[in-house]
Amino acid sequence: MTVQPHLTHVALFVSDPGRTVDFYQRFVGLHVVHDRTDEGTRVVWLSERERDPEFVIVAIAAPPADEGVPPHMAHFGYDVPSRAVVDEIAARAEKEGILEEGPLDAGDIVGYLCIVRDPDGNLVEFSHGQPINPRRVN
Repeated sequence: MTVQPHLTHVALFVSDPGRTVDFYQRFVGLHVVHDRTDEGTRVVWLSERERDPEFVIVAIAAPPADEGVPPHMAHFGYDVPSRAVVDEIAARAEKEGILEEGPLDAGDIVGYLCIVRDPDGNLVEFSHGQPINPRRVN
């Protein structure tokens, strides 16, 4: 791979986003930089930087999975510089039998992405056009 992906987010499933926000604000000093509801599910982005974040924790309102089972779509998110790089990663992952999803265009906030499983079954998202800075969303 000639391009180094850049870690932009970690997505976590949480039972109560308000409680999660309170915890990370009080114990870590994180700021809410984005807060939306998609089809009844609250999604909150938390960052060390109040403006222009480069990395966020994405707290998704859904109960975590049973102990020892990764929740669906809890993942590490990496940014890559183009759709072509997403396509290349997806093609390599498909050849290795580890492509979970994509490539697909999931809209302005999520961007163009593919999802790959690591050797332990953890999900890793590679995306292009997913602005972590909410001020850059169309």
